[in-house]
Amino acid sequence: MPVAGPKIAIPRWIQLVGLPLLLILAWVLAGAVRHAVFVFLVGALVALLLNPLVKALERVRVPRGFAVAIVYLSFAAALIVAIAAVTTAVVGEGRSAADRVDAYVTDERGRTGQTDAERDVDRFQGWLDDHGLGRIEIRGEANEWIGNADVEGYTSKALDFLEGAAVGLFTFLFTLVLIVVVSIYMLLDMDRFAAGIDRRFPPRSGTRPLIARMEWALAGYVKGQLLLSAIMGTSAGVGLWLLGTLGWVEGADDYALLFGAFVALTELIPYVGPWLGSIPPFLYALVVDPVSAIWVALLFLAIHQVEGHIVIPNVMASALRLHPLLVIFGLLAGFEIYGMAGALIALPLLAAARAVWEFFSQRVELQSWEEGGVVPVEVEVETPAAAAR
Repeated sequence: MPVAGPKIAIPRWIQLVGLPLLLILAWVLAGAVRHAVFVFLVGALVALLLNPLVKALERVRVPRGFAVAIVYLSFAAALIVAIAAVTTAVVGEGRSAADRVDAYVTDERGRTGQTDAERDVDRFQGWLDDHGLGRIEIRGEANEWIGNADVEGYTSKALDFLEGAAVGLFTFLFTLVLIVVVSIYMLLDMDRFAAGIDRRFPPRSGTRPLIARMEWALAGYVKGQLLLSAIMGTSAGVGLWLLGTLGWVEGADDYALLFGAFVALTELIPYVGPWLGSIPPFLYALVVDPVSAIWVALLFLAIHQVEGHIVIPNVMASALRLHPLLVIFGLLAGFEIYGMAGALIALPLLAAARAVWEFFSQRVELQSWEEGGVVPVEVEVETPAAAAR
């Protein structure tokens, strides 16, 4: 194990002038080539995440080029299978849910000639009247909306929107291809990069090299995020299944798996994801029975409280090892700079940046500004005799 050399001392004049100018220059350049910086940052994160898998294949005597190809083809196959499974489930369940909603607001039952939606609105209005809330009149407006509701038209508009969004995927796919190409080149030369960094900045005895530190930090973040998504998705799915089984939210048990998977997927989006995941089940319950939407809202409120006070502190604290304020600032800055995509890579980028900071903090020190230090410029000191003259 090579022994680290002496620390690099940064003079005070560089701290005062050079470092601020360097930060401003880096910010201006990054803003000018923002998309290229984003592509290379994501490519580097992907390469660091996949490099341990490539090294594992190399240990069983698979050439690095073939190892990279095997890893990427395996991920591509898994992604295709996952997309096909999710698409099949969403299309099937979506059509079933659309038929159910259509029947709920259009099919007239019995001698009353009312639909289930109109009957539920009358029941809700009666509950308001019985509890001294008769001034809140919703029967007329709701029944008029239900009578004029064009569920098929809404469904058609939603499908048209999805078709239009599919066109925008081409831009996304182009960026994705660039990221894959960049990450492949980085993976192929990762050993060379790591060796060059280790020669210039050898790790201290008993510590990890820089690249290994970054890989370890990113792996910890991914494990924590996947565990968090699994916990929250399972909690939401089980909760909705119980509500449906108990009859508090009709049909929720049939869609518990779909809603739970959606909650687990949106949980990957920091801060905003948990609330996005609760919208589809809440809207479903609101359409099926407005009263049942209250149970769904209470369920997700309880899940979010458990997530914020128990799950995240215990799961993500060890994964990121960052102060919550820094995490919030990173998310806001990432969203401000590059939208939702910037927010998505903010946390893994912060995890990797922390590993870099810890590595170089052992090698770089700032010259002290305490009194009694060496004065950086020469001055002429006037003696008492000269002052007397």
